[in-house]
This record gives sequence, structure tokens and C-alpha cells, in this order.
Amino acid sequence: MTAELVRGQNHPLSQTRLEVRISAGEPIVAGATVGDEQGKVHGVEWVAHPGAPTLPGLEVSRQAAADHRLAVDLGAMPESVHRICVLLALPSGAGGPVRFGAVAAPFVAVTGLDGTEVASYTITGLEAESAVVALELYRRQDAWKVRAIGQGYAGGLTELLTDQGLAEAGHLAETINEAVSRAHSRAVAPPPPRIPDSDRTRRTASPAPAQSASPYAAQGPQDTRTPGAPEQAGAAVQGGQGGPPAPQPSSPYGVGDPQNTPAQASQRDGSPQAGRSGEAARADSSATGGPIDYSHPSRRTAAPSTVPPTAPPAQPGQSARPVAGDATGWSMEERLYNQVWGMFEDLARTTAACRSAVDFADSRLEQEIDKALADPRSRIGGRGDAAREAARAKHAQLVDQARAALDRDLSQLTAEAAVVEPALPLAYARWDNPVWHAYRVPMEMPMALRLGDLRLPESIDLSIPMLVRLPLERGLWIDSGGGSLDGSLIDSDELRRLALDTAVTHAARLLAVHPAGEFAVHVVDPAGSGALALAPLVRTGVLAGPPAAGAAGVADVLGRLTQRVDLVQMAVRGGAADSLPPDFDTAQQLLIVNDFPHGFDDRAVTQLRYLADEGPAVGVHLMMVADREDAAAYGPLLDPLWRSLLRLTPVPDDHLADPWVGHAWTYEPSVVPQGSQVLQQVLSQVAAARRSWNR
Repeated sequence: MTAELVRGQNHPLSQTRLEVRISAGEPIVAGATVGDEQGKVHGVEWVAHPGAPTLPGLEVSRQAAADHRLAVDLGAMPESVHRICVLLALPSGAGGPVRFGAVAAPFVAVTGLDGTEVASYTITGLEAESAVVALELYRRQDAWKVRAIGQGYAGGLTELLTDQGLAEAGHLAETINEAVSRAHSRAVAPPPPRIPDSDRTRRTASPAPAQSASPYAAQGPQDTRTPGAPEQAGAAVQGGQGGPPAPQPSSPYGVGDPQNTPAQASQRDGSPQAGRSGEAARADSSATGGPIDYSHPSRRTAAPSTVPPTAPPAQPGQSARPVAGDATGWSMEERLYNQVWGMFEDLARTTAACRSAVDFADSRLEQEIDKALADPRSRIGGRGDAAREAARAKHAQLVDQARAALDRDLSQLTAEAAVVEPALPLAYARWDNPVWHAYRVPMEMPMALRLGDLRLPESIDLSIPMLVRLPLERGLWIDSGGGSLDGSLIDSDELRRLALDTAVTHAARLLAVHPAGEFAVHVVDPAGSGALALAPLVRTGVLAGPPAAGAAGVADVLGRLTQRVDLVQMAVRGGAADSLPPDFDTAQQLLIVNDFPHGFDDRAVTQLRYLADEGPAVGVHLMMVADREDAAAYGPLLDPLWRSLLRLTPVPDDHLADPWVGHAWTYEPSVVPQGSQVLQQVLSQVAAARRSWNR
């Protein structure tokens, strides 16, 4: 039975391998400090936070999220550690709430690795506080207990860490906030929660499976075919025992309904659960009393009623045949969007499960070998060799089971991608998709846009379309610096050319997916160095005007767009949006800036920062083509600018993170096939539609 704690109450912990699960209504930062017998934290190296997420026996999330899972292994704690404090804080400078009194009361639960709650605590009574010590795990006479604390600090992380005894509390708080900002800037933005099905009229031909109000986990979409967050299930190994493995359940993609583990059942109430990087190794049966499960239950086996009528039902014992649009949504476009994000999350989760299982197998191998070497009896005869061989065999068995589960899921996801990719609508399709050859200017804006593809090292042959919602909520930064992922040298001039080509490709797609007259593109090219790459946009006449050159051209374009943002903001804030001038252009505006910061003075830089921060909310978007090193002279002044933009690269690079577990994904830009005329044909039709609309 779960112990529901009140402030100051404690409860014994019978397990050593635990998770601390945290749920809040807004993204928060989670961390932990470890202290000695008097509770003193001896230095910054005794603090686990997003910038340094791991300590012996402890791992925290790398980014701010509404939900967290902290992994704790009390058995791996050093003897000098007697106290673990779980800290929560609101991220600074994120534009969100600045006090806990403005958000829902945070909920903290200590659970076993199977999801069974041991103790829980709802932190109430917070008002002006922006940081809080939620609870502590402490050692008393060789036994561990949990105590509800709920101590808040109006001075934020600095005051909290100072109270923990850290002399460098202010510097550490800045380090944590900087790490959270970096994680936010590199994360692929998840889609917003959708309206519950019960609140709208569905336009789908066949009913969809029942779904909770919030189908997304950790601020990101999960497979909308199955509410809930992933745990490990599937191929079972009797951990810690030398006997044969437990019977393996059917594939998570099979026809039969998967059995609900306690962890799964506890998460199917619609409350989002966040993944975490390097999740704690799956439980040793000696600690949890159960087998190790690796399969990924975020995928529900498709019942015949959930498969569209066009798909023949799977035969008993066979996996459900993948179907394009096998997700909930008003339209096929929305169903495909949700399906792609479901595949994205599934790949992130199943890879995290495999990596964690392999990490666990490695750590247990080391522990068992150390234990064998520490026993003097094993040094006589062959007992030591036999113990090492048994440990290696158990390690190999665990790794094989984990990789078999991963291979099974990758096989299903690859088959699904092969069906989904050809069915994607124009805004989601690659440039080599035949749908572009039948292009017609659309009558309405799509819900999302493809910016490229994402891959993981474990799935080289499987790519996930990178879809972002429209209208864009962040500007784009095409990085013309850096190098290639494989370490090969690329000429700086060539990299700049590729970066501008990538920007032109993205701009062309944005123009192509918007109705005529609803999207305008401006270009600033102070030195005229991008004339060749910009030729497709200039030649077809799709730009709002010729590319602006020189300092005067830069000032003119930035001045007009800044004035536009000011005007719309004043109208909206004054409740007079209908009073804009009759000749006011209501189209979305995109500004492409090439070769920044050349040709920019201090005033122009300030205007650019203003457009990046305030523009997206009123339909003015920024696309920077720049090398950050070129702007190094500005120092930290431009750091907020870079963080506010989504960084993309003209060559494959592993700089993006998913919003669930924080894997480093390799981003590959969307490119037009060599020798193809599809870009020219599409832009020509856009220009013709634009001329007709302006008549």
C-alpha cells in the first residue's frame, strides 16, 4: 500500500533500486544533492543537476519538463553519503511562471522499478517560492527511509543551495540555469496537447481507440494509439538467477492485447510521464522480485477494431500489419502527424530501454567479478574462474535479450515507416516524393512542416521525419560553421554555400505549403555573397522584394519588420486587432538573414534580437544563416539570440535532442535530389499564384 506522506512524515524503504517520479503542471528543473551524516553538501560535485546529471547511484533529468523520473540506487551510494535531497525549481528566463504558487501543486512519488508506489507526497502551501526541497532519502542505522520536506525558497536555487551549505551556490545556480537553457535550445519542440476527442466532432471514417485527454508524454507526443508512458516489458530474463529465462511474452506488436504490468497500469490515467536519459538499469530480480522486461509497451497491439478498414486483419500469432494513418485525428493529415510523432517517441523509448539494459548488464558484470575476486575462497582452485565465466554468461544473456527486443521493435518501426513515408502529404513529404510532381498551391495552411530527418546510431536504416508545427513558434538558425559528423574536413566557403542552399530549400517549402498571399519572404544579404544560392527565389519572383544589400538595406528591412511587430502588438494588446490599416499585409513574414553579422551595426543587432523574441507571436519569423564564431566579438550579448532559434545544419550533425529521454539524434537536412527540377517547378507555381492573387 502506498504511504501518502504529509510534511515531516517518514516511511521506511525496503528496496534499494528506486525511481523518484515528479509531476507538475509546468516545466520544472529537478536535481538532487547528497550529504554526509550531518546533511552537509561538501561541494558542487555532490550535486546532480541538468548540467551534471549523474552521480554514483543517482541520475536526474537533463532538461526542464513537466514530469521527471530520477533514478536512485541506494546500494551504490558511497558509505559517506547519508542523505539525498530531491530539489525542484522553476527555470529562470524561460517565460513561464516565476513562483510555485502560480502552478499546480507538484506531486512526488517514490516507486520501485516496476512502477509500484512506495510513498507519495503532494507539495502544498507554496506561494512566492521558486525552488523547493521536495523530500529526502536518508540512512538511519543502515536502513533507508524517505521523509517529506516541502521546504520552499523565495530566493530560488541560490538560496536553496546556500541553505544546503554550498559556498558557491550562486555560481552553481547560474550553471544549472544555463544547462537548462542549452537543453531547451537543442530540443525538438513537441506538439501542443490536442483537444480531447470528447470535446470535438471527429471527421474520421472509422472510430479511433479511446484516449485520455492528454495523449502526449513529457510535453511530447506518444503513440496516440496507446495512452501511457513506456516501461520495460517483454522478453524476460530471470535476473540474478542462473536458471533458464522466464517464458517470453508475445511481441508488443502482436494481435493479442499485452498484459498490463503494474507500472503500465499506473500510467494509463492520462498523466504525462517524462522519459530520461540513460534510465536506471532494469531491475535485478533480487531487488524487485520480478524479471527484467525490455520490450516497449507504448505500442499497443492493434485490435481489429482499431485498424482502418483498408487493412486486412492480422492472423492470430502474427504482428499487426502497419497501416498509414493508424492514429487518432480529425483528418488523415492529423492522423499521419500523430503517427509520425508516435514513431519518434517509440524509437526514443525502445532505444533508451536497450541502452539502459546494456548499462545495467555491464555494471552487474563488474560487481559480480569484484565480488568473486574479493572472496578469498575463490582464489583457490577453479572457483574464481567459474564465477567469472558465470558472470560473463549472464551478462551476454542480458545483452542479447535487450538487443533482441530492440531489433524486434526496429523491425516493426521500419516496416511502419515504409508504409507511412509514401502516404505523407506534401508538407510532410521528402523532395523526392512523387506528390511534389502533382503540386498545386494549397487552399489552407497545413498543421506542420518537415524540416529534415532524425536518426539514432542503433537505427541507421530508419529515419523519422522531423515535423514542426505551423505557424513556427521559434526562428531557425542554419549553422554555416562547424564541420561534418564523420570528422571529415569541409571547406568553410563550401559549408556557407550549403547552409544558404538549405535555407533556400526551407523557404521554398514554407512558400509552397501556404496559400497564395499568406506567406512572404524577405532576404537580407549585406555583401551580396549569396546571389547564386538565392537565384531560385529571385528568378521566380516569389520574394517580397529584391534581397537587401549594404547597411542601408539591412536597416530598411529590419526597420519595417520591427515597426510591423510593434503595430500588431499594440493592436492586439489594445483589443483593436480589427483597426489595423486597410492596406496592412496580414501574411506571415519570413526574414532570411545571410552572412550575419556582416553589415549589422549595434542598432540592427538589437532589432534582430527583438524580432527573434517577439516576432513569432505576431507572424514575423527569422531564419539566420550564420556562423556563431563570426559573431564572437559580441560576446554573451548574442547568447539569448542563439538560444531562441532552433539550430539546423546543412550537413548531418547529432545536435538535436528528443523531448522524452534526451537522446542525441543525428539531423539530416531535407535536400532536393541532384538534377531535379522540382524546386523550380514548385516556385514557379507559387509565383504564378501570387501574381493572380495580387491582381
